[in-house]
Amino acid sequence: MSRKFADLHVRCDIGPDGEGLRSITRRARLLGFSLLAIPLSPGTTKKRLSELKAIAEEEGIDLATRVDLAPTSRDELLSSLRRLRRKFELIGVLCQNKRVARVAARDRRVDLLSFSLEPRKRFFDRAEAELASSSNCALELDLMPLLELSVRERVRLLRRLRAEVALAEKGGIPIVISSGATEAILMRKPRELAYLASELFDMSLEEALDALSKRPLEIVERNRAKLSPDFIAPGIRLIRRGRDCPLER
Repeated sequence: MSRKFADLHVRCDIGPDGEGLRSITRRARLLGFSLLAIPLSPGTTKKRLSELKAIAEEEGIDLATRVDLAPTSRDELLSSLRRLRRKFELIGVLCQNKRVARVAARDRRVDLLSFSLEPRKRFFDRAEAELASSSNCALELDLMPLLELSVRERVRLLRRLRAEVALAEKGGIPIVISSGATEAILMRKPRELAYLASELFDMSLEEALDALSKRPLEIVERNRAKLSPDFIAPGIRLIRRGRDCPLER
């Protein structure tokens, strides 16, 4: 069975008229992606979200709505999650301090954890991994920003990233590989990203391919099910409502 690939972190400007999004989605389709997520403003209206999804669908791409949070405190994070969880299909959190990292890792409303490119500001350690393993959130690794670092900075960071990947794999925490591309021209084919990730992070090629297909798609499908009006609780969905429900006598 052929894989369906997803890039959950395309950080390109989509523009106000939708043409930027069309350009991005056309390139994504040509590269071999089926699904994209582009971080949007928390204030984006639901009507606008629907319009953007429709534009992407016209170009043959499934668009998952995403918002990125960069809270500096526990209260700021929790407030944002309360406001936005029912609005966006994906929520990513940039963990800028250990306190925020711990809260984000254990909160089931957070889908993707990311960290600074500075090794000393990365807080994904054993305690973080234990919390994340029980909340179903994933560790997201952007590839393109790594290539913009100096050789010395990249070497230092990769040493840390390899340790984080090993920790995540040991704890059963999903790893999501994204491009993190800021321009459409910087996007790459999914298998090229997988080969690069396998080399940089000491992952097997199969694991890297899963991190660009199986893992991100599972997260999106799970969240779409939760956002459905028929969702009751994990494993419980409303099948019929109103007069369609036969009454037992």
